Amino acid sequence: MPFQLRQATIHDLDRVAPLFDGYRQFYGQPADLPRARAYLAERFAHHESVILLAADEQGRGLGFTQLYPSFSSVRTVRTYLLNDLFVAPEARRQGVAEALLHAAVEHGRAMGVASLSLSTAHDNLPAQKLYESLGWKRDEHYREYSFSLVG
Repeated sequence: MPFQLRQATIHDLDRVAPLFDGYRQFYGQPADLPRARAYLAERFAHHESVILLAADEQGRGLGFTQLYPSFSSVRTVRTYLLNDLFVAPEARRQGVAEALLHAAVEHGRAMGVASLSLSTAHDNLPAQKLYESLGWKRDEHYREYSFSLVG
């Protein structure tokens, strides 16, 4: 399946939103396309993330990844958090996820960031295998914690 990769813009909102909604469902959230669309519209409006989109020859969205700018105080450098990566079920196992990961790395290099980081579920073994095959390293030094401020 041939596809193209590019940075998404607000004009791609209706291509990316169903993919983002699918991503949220993959992680146990109920389907809510209006919520997904509104969330992405806000990211675009405030330039708060970079979304890379894989689309087929007809322009249909096949997959995306979303990068959030961040910083490392210890290293005093800019970084990216690769927070979301999703490929539509019908486009899986065709190199879309790998291409999106390569595009994320290249975009990071072009923007002068020092590193990219990501998290995935402990049981998402196919994703872990892909990341490691592309040279991503699992952190062996730090544990990640979170503190919920809602519900």
